[in-house]
Amino acid sequence: MPADLVLLSARLLDPGTGEFLPHTALAARDGRISFLGDDRDARALAGPGSTVVDLRRAVVTAGLTDGHLHPVSGAERTMGVDLSGCRDLDAVRTALAAAARALRPGAWLRGWGLDPNAFGTAPVTSAALGEVLHGIPALIDLFDAHSALASERALELAGVDGPRHFDQGSEIVCDAQGRPTGLLLEDAACELVEAVAPRPTEAEVRARTAEVLSAMAAAGLTGGHAMDANGDSLAVYAALEAEDTLPLRLRIAPWCRPEADDAGVAELIRLQGTGGALWRVAGVKLFMDGTIDNGTAWLETPDCHGESAHAHWPDPRRYTDVVTALHRAGVPTATHAIGDAAVRHVLDSVEKAQTESAGAVRHRIEHIETVPDDTVQRFAPLGVAASMQPTHCCEFTRADHTDNWSRRLGAERAGRAFRCRDLWEAGARVVLGSDWPIAPYPPLQVMAGARHRRPADLSLPPHGPDQALTALQALQGMTVNPAWAAGEETLAGRLTVGGRADLTVLADDPLKVADTDLAQLPVLLTAVGGRVTHRVTGV
Repeated sequence: MPADLVLLSARLLDPGTGEFLPHTALAARDGRISFLGDDRDARALAGPGSTVVDLRRAVVTAGLTDGHLHPVSGAERTMGVDLSGCRDLDAVRTALAAAARALRPGAWLRGWGLDPNAFGTAPVTSAALGEVLHGIPALIDLFDAHSALASERALELAGVDGPRHFDQGSEIVCDAQGRPTGLLLEDAACELVEAVAPRPTEAEVRARTAEVLSAMAAAGLTGGHAMDANGDSLAVYAALEAEDTLPLRLRIAPWCRPEADDAGVAELIRLQGTGGALWRVAGVKLFMDGTIDNGTAWLETPDCHGESAHAHWPDPRRYTDVVTALHRAGVPTATHAIGDAAVRHVLDSVEKAQTESAGAVRHRIEHIETVPDDTVQRFAPLGVAASMQPTHCCEFTRADHTDNWSRRLGAERAGRAFRCRDLWEAGARVVLGSDWPIAPYPPLQVMAGARHRRPADLSLPPHGPDQALTALQALQGMTVNPAWAAGEETLAGRLTVGGRADLTVLADDPLKVADTDLAQLPVLLTAVGGRVTHRVTGV
């Protein structure tokens, strides 16, 4: 049988060793790498239907995988006005005013990417935006996607006129008189306004998701660990695959909320393994806390505002019981845990689950933004992967600790930020990702941020340069380690015969390109299962 894909005149970089293989050609058939050798023998494997590409010494490596992203919900969330580039309130007001002028009468204004640092040291309130949203129903997602800012008209339409009690760590922020300020913290509060806001059609969400995934493939991604199955996400993936327009291999972890009962947990267990050829439900996502920027993280000691003192789960013991039940069923968990208390509780829960039930289930913790030394040392013995998003540190915090995140934590805790290198050297499997749409998805930008710890525009000095990863570690964080976290290290993350033919082709060696130039390294081709999903003209 002829090969489906033949790559010639290539430099084959194995992420496992950081060395080039002694071969110049690769062939793939039936989704797997079927041949590694020289060009002459590879040409003999081509047939009339084969895709044959002369790479002219370009670098082929195992396909890059984003360890934490939200393709469908992110596609919908980013349909509004993009505020991610606004560094101060004047820029925010200008962008919102332009969007408001384009609205039909009575239409809603949606926005995303609002950075609380734009408000300086002032509280995040709708009043701070001035008159720009007067009379307009507006809901603006803050950059962390754990909070939103609603206009006065939007609150009125949603019937939100004061504080409420929630069965999870959510809050309608109110002033001293009990009037909502517009700031909504965590899902339960945000959903009150989202419930009355117009939603895009299924066709619009599917089209936007296809557009986003195609752009991700062009940026070098061949796979991703999707950390939600919200809304119609699974149906969207199924539809795109049926149309042969799904360009990434996706591993999906639906949410388990604090209010989930035993029947809800059983349904999550039942969902495991469902999916298609390129997408599959594998794992469950949970939240142990919120975010430091919002004061909803769970810290051992409250932040400087007296906030971030509680878990997202009203009863953390229930979280532990759920993790134990999932572990017993062989289901891996991915838990959002940002604060030191949250991370500690997740590790305690995994340890308890492992003690009560044997089984090689690979659990992971997402984000891990500030933790002490003793916590860093616990990951490797428990086999818990550390899923990190270095660009969160690069883009939203500052080395001089003048940003909102650092001010809330204080110098000591801000000084132990995003400890990628310490976790790696302690033996933890560090998985890198973007958490898109929280931060940009291009994997080379994620890898660059892990290496230089600076914003993409390089305008600020590095935050925690001692926590920078090496070039090889950054590459492994998006190849070898995501494969390990998924229990697929024999299938993915390396260039081996029999392994998946998920491939990323770069113009040069990513291990030799300077940290500050890596994000601009051209991506020439990507392939998933031997099928080309992106190819630059002329290649």
